[in-house]
Amino acid sequence: MTRKARLIYNPVSGHEQMPKNVADILDVLEQAGYEASAFRTTPAKKSAQNEATRAAKEGFELIVAAGGDGTINEVVNGIAFLENRPKMAIIPAGTTNDYARALGIPRDNILDAAKIILKNKTRKMDIGKAHFGAQDQYFVNIAASGSLTELTYGVPSEIKSALGYAAYLIKGAEMLPHLSENEMRLTYDDGVYEGKLSMFLLGMTNSIGGFEQIMPDAQLSDGLFQLIVVKPSDPVNLMRLMVMALNGKHVDDPNIIYTKTTSLKAELIGKSKGKDLPVNLDGEIGGYCPVSFENLKQRIEFYVGA
Repeated sequence: MTRKARLIYNPVSGHEQMPKNVADILDVLEQAGYEASAFRTTPAKKSAQNEATRAAKEGFELIVAAGGDGTINEVVNGIAFLENRPKMAIIPAGTTNDYARALGIPRDNILDAAKIILKNKTRKMDIGKAHFGAQDQYFVNIAASGSLTELTYGVPSEIKSALGYAAYLIKGAEMLPHLSENEMRLTYDDGVYEGKLSMFLLGMTNSIGGFEQIMPDAQLSDGLFQLIVVKPSDPVNLMRLMVMALNGKHVDDPNIIYTKTTSLKAELIGKSKGKDLPVNLDGEIGGYCPVSFENLKQRIEFYVGA
């Protein structure tokens, strides 16, 4: 029986490089033994997500998500809840491409990324599930909340490329006078943290914002999140922590909680209760606290590189 693959691509990702590469990508999929077709996403809300759900329900064995981290997140949200899920492949065409970095997918050449499929190496990957009341959202890389969260995603990619670590330090210095703390209760496998905090990060991989040392012990298929809680601190100490985090030396600091957990419940308490505190999922706002997270162990099978 012929296997079917569906390419779902964002035409404006990667300086609009995707459209001119579609025919070559489909040829690679044909070489891999798939009957291949393509879907060009539109500005409509959940365009990639809805197409991924449709393709999965119609029996496509492979969905290729081509675009930035947002496109990948949408496709994952389109299939993660299904009982019968197709395999996924990633063609990074965005700016940061954190998840592609974690999977060892080439990030500087669209066609080289597609040719990873020809090597036929796959791995079942953990997927995060965030529960906001009656709404569920899925993520593949990072969930975060708190006043420091903007630092992770608020630095433009072109500035990161030019300045590296310095870009984060400049952004951090800009933010420090405006930082606020939230009083929260975090319930995780090994305990409960109650009190003020600057931020929590729940990671699936070791790549966040283009850096690979923030979650130094991340595994991709062990069913565990990496949880980092940044306790309140004075501005000078926060700058020190930023420098340490970008070099992977922050996890033993007394102002940091670093642990592994299968789940997390995050809720506002005390004077912070009732605030609209957003929760960032893979770089976009997914909802607002309170929220509970569950690790779906080895939920989706991905083609992977080295």
